[in-house]
Amino acid sequence: MSESTTVENRSEIVFLFDAVDANPNGNPLSGSNRPRIDPQTQQAIVTDVRLKRYLRDQLDDDGHGVYIRNVQNQAGYQSTRIDLLEDRLKEIDLDDYDPDDDDDEDAERLREDVFDEFLDESADVRYFGATMSVDTDAGYEDALPDHFTGPVQFSPGKSMHPVNENEEYDSLTSVIATQGEKEQGGFDLDDHRIQYGLIRFHGLVDEHGAADTKLTKSDVQRLDTLCWRALKNQTVSRSKVGQEPRLYCRVEYADESYHLGGLDKDLALDDAESKPAVELRNIRDLTLEIDDFVDRIADASDRIERVRVVASDVLDVSYDGAVGGPAVLYEALENAVGADAVDVIDVYDEYPETL
Repeated sequence: MSESTTVENRSEIVFLFDAVDANPNGNPLSGSNRPRIDPQTQQAIVTDVRLKRYLRDQLDDDGHGVYIRNVQNQAGYQSTRIDLLEDRLKEIDLDDYDPDDDDDEDAERLREDVFDEFLDESADVRYFGATMSVDTDAGYEDALPDHFTGPVQFSPGKSMHPVNENEEYDSLTSVIATQGEKEQGGFDLDDHRIQYGLIRFHGLVDEHGAADTKLTKSDVQRLDTLCWRALKNQTVSRSKVGQEPRLYCRVEYADESYHLGGLDKDLALDDAESKPAVELRNIRDLTLEIDDFVDRIADASDRIERVRVVASDVLDVSYDGAVGGPAVLYEALENAVGADAVDVIDVYDEYPETL
């Protein structure tokens, strides 16, 4: 396990999970919380906010301090850890600081003294940043940040193929409502799900932003098991069940401010080995083509520190004409960057070390 020092290297993340008869991200503006679907391409959409919610909830379950929690206080507002800041402000003597000092040393010292403990106890802020309002009652607000920009960011996810809504659920709930509405006092008929979707996310860990939120190497290594377990553990509600992680890969670069970019787009469905999109119903109906993905990594091997990767045991991949399970992917990556630079993640053996 890496020591808890601030991140120095940039990382690029590719994360794939699938959804079977599920609503991976409902749109409340649709009026019935229908799945988000691109009207032109018919691809399912999952926002980065939805993914971060899974990750925050898993961090909370693991016992890490979380600033934005998925619970409400008695007043009905989302619970936060702003009390950490308020308590810290009560403990320090603001007369010891002069934020207007030309050399900014006092302003920096004030920020560190106020926020260090807060960041230590708010793992999600170290990852994703946060907006907050701090009132010192002493005119020091300008010396304190009103937000932290998160060094870990994900682009909105999209399915790698067009999806279909499963209309059978509407018919089924209509029948149930007709038979049981007298006893139940009515029934919610809004149950919209997609039949199947393999959803692809792209993420980035910025080493420069990491300095502001004090993101550590251990925090980044925690992501290697956190993403996987969050999709396993936080998708147990009625509409979310049916989602499973299928591939996680984090490429850690050796050169400052460098990353390939768009690695997720180098993954594709192997048309020769996969069923047509309209017939996809589960992970066994498709094969992931990784040629472009591995080849781009190989071309930049001298700029790559290491590759951390794990794939589902039922995911089939194809590379250079070979088709098989995760071993095909692992071997291709080892040939691309060297066996010593590839770590196959053992999710459940590793995660206790990051708690």
